[in-house]
Amino acid sequence: MHFVRNVTYLSGYRLLLDFGDGVRRLVDLQPHLEGEIFEPLKDINYFKTVSVNPDLDTIVWQNNADFSPDFLYEISEICADESFAHK
Repeated sequence: MHFVRNVTYLSGYRLLLDFGDGVRRLVDLQPHLEGEIFEPLKDINYFKTVSVNPDLDTIVWQNNADFSPDFLYEISEICADESFAHK
C-alpha cells in the first residue's frame, strides 16, 4: 500500500505528490473527475484546495472527495524534473 505525504498544486488538474516511499510523482486528475462527488472538483479554484489527510494517507477535498493512494500511484508518473525537487 502507498501513502501520500504531501501534495503541491501545479496547474490545470495536475498535482505533484510525495509518497511515503520517498518517490515524487506527477498526476493529472482531469480524466478521473467523473461522478457526483468529483463534480465540484471541476471548478479549478475548488480543485486547488486539495490537501493531505494524514489519517487517510491520501489527498482530499472539503466535500470528502478523495482518491485511493494506490490508484494515484498507479496513474501517476515519476517526476524526473529536478526543478520540482526543491518546492
